[in-house]
Amino acid sequence: MSSDFDQMVNELDRSIMKEMRKVYSEVVIDHFLHPRNVGKIEGAEGHGKLTGSCEDTIEIYLRISDDRIADAKFMTDGCGTTIASGSMATELAKGKDVHEALKINTKYVLDHLGGLPESDRHCAELAAGTLLKAILDYLASKREPWKRAYRNI
Repeated sequence: MSSDFDQMVNELDRSIMKEMRKVYSEVVIDHFLHPRNVGKIEGAEGHGKLTGSCEDTIEIYLRISDDRIADAKFMTDGCGTTIASGSMATELAKGKDVHEALKINTKYVLDHLGGLPESDRHCAELAAGTLLKAILDYLASKREPWKRAYRNI
C-alpha cells in the first residue's frame, strides 16, 4: 500500500516539475526549492521591508563591514517567485561594496534568474526594491548613527 502511495507522490512530483520547467528557468526553480540566505540578522546594519502589489512581503537584513555587504538574509511570506527573487537579490548583494550593490535593480535580478513570466516580474521588483531600502537604511544610519539605536522603538 505504501509503495503505491509513494509511486503516486513521485509521479505527481515529476509532473509538477515538468510543468514548472515549461514556465521557469532552472535557476528560478533552484532558488525556489533551495533558497539561499533565509533568515534574519540580529543587529543588522541595514534593514528593508516592503510589501508588493500582490501582498507579498520581503524583509532584507544586511551585515556590513567597511562599506561591504558581508552578509545578507531575507524573509518572505510570498510565493515561489518571490522566494527565488529574494534569494537571488541577497546572493547578488553579498560581497559587494554598498555603492556597487545600489546597482542591483529589477532587470539585474531578472537577468540572473534567467527571466520570469510577465505576471511574476513584480517579484523581482519587490526583491530589488527591498534590497535598495536596506542599503539606504544603512547609508542613512551612517549619516545619523542615532537612528540605528532608535530604529525598533
